[in-house]
Amino acid sequence: MASSPPYPPYPGAAPGSTPRHPHWWQRPAVRYGAMVTLLALSGLVILALVREQTGTRGFLVGLGLAVLPVPLLLAAFRWLGRVEPGPWRNLLFAFAWGACAAALIAIVANSFATRWIATATADPAGADTLGATVIAPVVEETAKAAAVLLLFLFRRRDFHGILDGVVAAGFTATGFAFTENVLYLGNAFGTDQLTGGSGIASVTAATFFVRIVMSPFAHPLFTVLTGIGFGAAALAADRQRVRRVLLPLAGLLLAMGMHALWNGSATLGQFGFIAVYGAFMVPAFGLLTWLVVWTRQRELRTVRTELPAYAVAGWLRPAEPFALGSMRARRLARKFAREHGGKPAARAVAQYEAHATSLAFLRHRGRAGKAGADFVTRERELLLELWRRRAAARPALEHAARLTAPPVPYGVGWAYGPVPAPWPAQGQPPHPAYGENPYRR
Repeated sequence: MASSPPYPPYPGAAPGSTPRHPHWWQRPAVRYGAMVTLLALSGLVILALVREQTGTRGFLVGLGLAVLPVPLLLAAFRWLGRVEPGPWRNLLFAFAWGACAAALIAIVANSFATRWIATATADPAGADTLGATVIAPVVEETAKAAAVLLLFLFRRRDFHGILDGVVAAGFTATGFAFTENVLYLGNAFGTDQLTGGSGIASVTAATFFVRIVMSPFAHPLFTVLTGIGFGAAALAADRQRVRRVLLPLAGLLLAMGMHALWNGSATLGQFGFIAVYGAFMVPAFGLLTWLVVWTRQRELRTVRTELPAYAVAGWLRPAEPFALGSMRARRLARKFAREHGGKPAARAVAQYEAHATSLAFLRHRGRAGKAGADFVTRERELLLELWRRRAAARPALEHAARLTAPPVPYGVGWAYGPVPAPWPAQGQPPHPAYGENPYRR
């Protein structure tokens, strides 16, 4: 009686050995459950701590005021990541980590360190200053950086470059700032209740103006420096281990330094805050905004440059690379799909755009000699994802291309490196994996 051949062993397994099953703590469901439990417990503890310090009325007032800038900040960071939008679960994790875990670590560690310094030096005022300018920046930026590090280590397929680091850091810092603002605004309201302050002259109004109106971007600005470091490390080749370690550390140190400067501005006299705000914070915010927008445009150029090779081979329609490299064309494509196929079609087009962008970035890393050993497997996975959504995506993208992109001649593909294998006849799915990465060095 005939039988099928045995399965090949795992790479590195001894001949004749069988693969070991992962331990129970290595299973994805266990890891997800542990992380959700950790964040939920952190959220409950931080909720109890903030409510204890502010009181119920102060907590509700602080919550209502602190939530105002959150949608705008999250929308801004989501817009920056629209070229290759990451999964929402990653962004929700980053926000929850900042609002719950990082905030809890900061409150506990800052309070303990400040009390210890005050006891050791018998100088409570000096301990508060030292805690704000030295302890708090180190503790808070490290706690926020932990979320970006976890995404960098365990979600590498979704972490490709600087914008991914910026978005992850921005969501984390927005969550952290939200919890911190609830605490500060709640305490300010409690002070007004005791002193009878109200209106524009109240402590609550002053705190709201400084933290919500003038500097809602402060915490995101600090942590974005860490995100840029991790994003730059993601662009490095796997063999550049020193660079992959030093770049995130450099970004973290810059974040701590700017955070310390911002907190220390209160000790520089009556106009110290205004001087630091105008001379450092606003220019730094403008420079980083220019950097991330420039990086966004550069990623779109990468899409337009790398995808024509797949159009030459028949994987994409000729006009698709230019449509996929234009945010306006992408919006028109999703709008066309929604009008003619409803939300499922629009969702399919959005997923097609995201997978095509990942494919362009993968090819770009391969051409630079930075692709990993799974280049062929990952390329095939992305092409299969495009194939499954072609019915909804191609008409929408062709419609958008007619409105926004010039025609693309077939003869331009030779300039973009090795051309992938063409589609087989009769509209079949892609060929099996090519066997070797043509870009491996």
